[in-house]
Amino acid sequence: MSIEIHADAVLLDMDGTLVDSSAIVERVWSDWAMSHGLDPDDVLEVIHGRQSHESMAVLLPDRSPEENLADNRVMEQRETKETDGVVAIAGAADLLAALGPHPHALVTSASVPLATARMTAADLAMPTVAVTAETVSASKPDPEGFLIAAATLGVAPDRCVVFEDSGAGITAAKSAGMRVVGVGAAAASHRADWVIPDLTGVRVAATSDTLTLTLANVSWAPAHPSTK
Repeated sequence: MSIEIHADAVLLDMDGTLVDSSAIVERVWSDWAMSHGLDPDDVLEVIHGRQSHESMAVLLPDRSPEENLADNRVMEQRETKETDGVVAIAGAADLLAALGPHPHALVTSASVPLATARMTAADLAMPTVAVTAETVSASKPDPEGFLIAAATLGVAPDRCVVFEDSGAGITAAKSAGMRVVGVGAAAASHRADWVIPDLTGVRVAATSDTLTLTLANVSWAPAHPSTK
């Protein structure tokens, strides 16, 4: 199935959407889980889309915020240094190039150093507008990051289209009043408006006042999605 979506801006998650960092994420979080007597598989079900210290608070609710933040700093230092296996999602480079002159932003739960390390490792251009962990007071599934990106770009939330993969990210975007293109088969279970396997089938065209996004290979969509 192929569809067209009209929008004034595009907001993009990083991990799982533009960058496949699953190898290092699984290594680091599995080590952390075992060091705290947790099942790595259970931990990996929770962490995606959130800042690390907020995931830790969910997983170990009796721990102090200070302990979580300390672990967060150690984990981020390791993730920033270890970029082996970090690669671009198929089609990401072409999509970023097509969006280059048009309103778009990165919205990620990663910090600036971590986002820069992963985008560089994947040979992807960092968008000029990037909402990162340093920018927000609450990470996804809170909508703050997406709302900040829309405000920075000067675009109404309902005129933004978000590309996301995780449940936390999709929930955040929907809570912000935005339409969501889910990347990867698992996105369908998180109520994305449309689901595509990767970014290879995304095309961007622009008129004087709007963007037209053509999505090929749409594997799932609701009966009456809003494309305007």
